[in-house]
Amino acid sequence: MFNNFLRENKIAAALLTVLRIYLGYAWLTAGWGKITGGFDATGFLKGAAANPVAGPNGIVYGWYVSFLKAFAIPNAELFNVLIPWGEFLVGLGLILGCLTTAAMFFGLVMNFSFMLAGTVSHNPTDILMGFIILVAGVNAGKYGLDRYVLPFIRKAATKKEHQIQS
Repeated sequence: MFNNFLRENKIAAALLTVLRIYLGYAWLTAGWGKITGGFDATGFLKGAAANPVAGPNGIVYGWYVSFLKAFAIPNAELFNVLIPWGEFLVGLGLILGCLTTAAMFFGLVMNFSFMLAGTVSHNPTDILMGFIILVAGVNAGKYGLDRYVLPFIRKAATKKEHQIQS
């Protein structure tokens, strides 16, 4: 019942619009601050690997520490681009309501990455709001560019499918 409300109701679409613009603004400004402020993830990545999330039985996310050491730290320059631009584009997508579900998915991936690295901050509330937007699907971008972009993508995909079948 709640899923139907989120996915189909016009009032829910309006509330989701406010929520996604709020969350989008937070993502956009965080990304822009990093883009214009000379962001360098190296220290954060090394710190997260050196001080992993630990519980009573040792390191909780050993696989994530391995990922940081084997891939993220050696490729810190890549992350210096991906993180700020990813945050900025997630924010832009949410504010404009353009590819909203995809933007929110990637926002959630980043939120979980930050949490796995041991940063709590506002990530839990962002994740909660993000899942609400993600569950709402198309309705979250109903009052945004998704209203025009998604039918265009569907039409192009259908046309491509017909070409493949021919």
